[in-house]
Amino acid sequence: MRVFLVAGEPSGDALGAALMAGLKTLVPEVTFDGVGGPLMQAEGLVSRFDMSELSVMGIAEVLPKYFHLKRRIAQTAEAVVETRPDALITIDAPDFSFRVAKLVKAQSDVRTVHYVAPTVWAWRPGRAKKMAAFIDHVLALFPFEPPYMEAEGMLCDFVGHPAATVPRASQAECAAFRVEHGLEDAQPLMLVLPGSRRGEVARMGPVFGETLARLQAAHPQMQMILPAAPSVADTVIEEVGRWSLQPRVLDPRGKDIDTVQREKRVAFAAADVALATSGTVSLELAAAGTPMVSAFDLHWLSRAIISRMVTTDTGSLINHVTDTRVVPEVVGHEMTVENTFAAMQGLLADPEPQRAAMALTMERLGQGGEAPGLRAARAVLRGL
Repeated sequence: MRVFLVAGEPSGDALGAALMAGLKTLVPEVTFDGVGGPLMQAEGLVSRFDMSELSVMGIAEVLPKYFHLKRRIAQTAEAVVETRPDALITIDAPDFSFRVAKLVKAQSDVRTVHYVAPTVWAWRPGRAKKMAAFIDHVLALFPFEPPYMEAEGMLCDFVGHPAATVPRASQAECAAFRVEHGLEDAQPLMLVLPGSRRGEVARMGPVFGETLARLQAAHPQMQMILPAAPSVADTVIEEVGRWSLQPRVLDPRGKDIDTVQREKRVAFAAADVALATSGTVSLELAAAGTPMVSAFDLHWLSRAIISRMVTTDTGSLINHVTDTRVVPEVVGHEMTVENTFAAMQGLLADPEPQRAAMALTMERLGQGGEAPGLRAARAVLRGL
């Protein structure tokens, strides 16, 4: 069995690696080709080019790289058609993934599977109908998503979210982490998570930096730590160097991926609260039971266009899964230092409602069940 996979960002790399591990368990002779990051490469993928080339988000952000991305789309689709795998599995990154799948379908009968249903329940609901022309099978992370895909004729399986299966660090691990990094055990610890894309870090950085300074002034005992994502470590460290108050940075450079993942998992559990760029990291925080303020902004042009397409009043995955609004959000033009500081102050005053919603979120995403990577692998094989 031969499978061609395409991932475009760290979260997709993690999903792809777990799916590959699941496929190897069920079909030991499976072989892989495609594009992925360090986690997928650790499972046996030789990436055709650096995955970071695809980690671009937003209309204005994509425009300067349009022609390069277009060449990569054509190159990837050509490789799939030429090698004729049993399945093409694209993982998230829909702007890239769907264009590849569309080209592949136009030139072959290769089965196309897309892992991570697009958020048609949040914006641009017409995407489900359009993707049905070139996607055969969708693997969904959330239990409420299959009906949207099935209504347009695609096979869709809810396979669970990997965040629900991540083991929570023990109290002993958290205590050892604080000692290792010179953090006082009796003082509150705040996580700072400015994003896993360079554009995100550049946009969030100035607001995050000034917000930290204000929080430190209001809470002198507050300790702050920033686990830098490997894909943007250089950018994060450069940005943090410009802040008046600099948190301790967990620098992933020069460390193996297992060490980086372990440090991140323990940091998330050891922290009391977090200021996080909106995205799947919110579910990692939920798994760790760490309440957060969610922040997000785009380039002004992307913001102006996308704001007209949004059909929901929240971007928080925890708010969606639990049908609550307990996670405070500062989004778009509202993501100012004043608003972000006020949201963090409110969180520090009353974090308990979030903890209950986080526990419910993990339950609904499959906590305690079979690993999502293995479930996803079974779904792919059933489809074939």
